Amino acid sequence: MARIAGVDLPREKRIEIGLTYIYGIGRARSNSILHRANVNPDARVRDLSEEEVNRVRQILEEEGQVEGDLRKEISMNIKRLIEIGSYRGYRHRRNLPVRGQRTHTNARTRKGPRKGAVANKKKASAKT
Repeated sequence: MARIAGVDLPREKRIEIGLTYIYGIGRARSNSILHRANVNPDARVRDLSEEEVNRVRQILEEEGQVEGDLRKEISMNIKRLIEIGSYRGYRHRRNLPVRGQRTHTNARTRKGPRKGAVANKKKASAKT
C-alpha cells in the first residue's frame, strides 16, 4: 500500500492516475513528478518498489505544498480577502460566484437550490 502525503493511493490504478488522488496534484503535475523520479507512469501502484515510492515522496516534499498545507493556505487567502473587505471577499462571504460570472440565470451550484417564493403565496391565499 503506497501512502504519500497522508493519502492511501488506490492499488489497482496506474501511478499516473493514483497520484491525482492527492489534493493539489493533477495529471500534468503527476507526469512531471514521475518523469523526474524515473518512474514508469504506466506501472500500477501495487507494483511500485519502496525505493520508487520514496523517490516520488522526496520530490513532492521538495516541490511544494500539497494536501493539508495547500488547503490551509487557500482558506487563509479567502479569509484575508473577507477581512480586508475586497469585492472578491464580499462574493465569498455571500456564497456568490467570485470570478465575474452572471447570476441573473445560472450559478445554481454556488447559490444553491431555487427558493420557491411563488408557491408560498398560493398556500397563504388558500387559507383565507
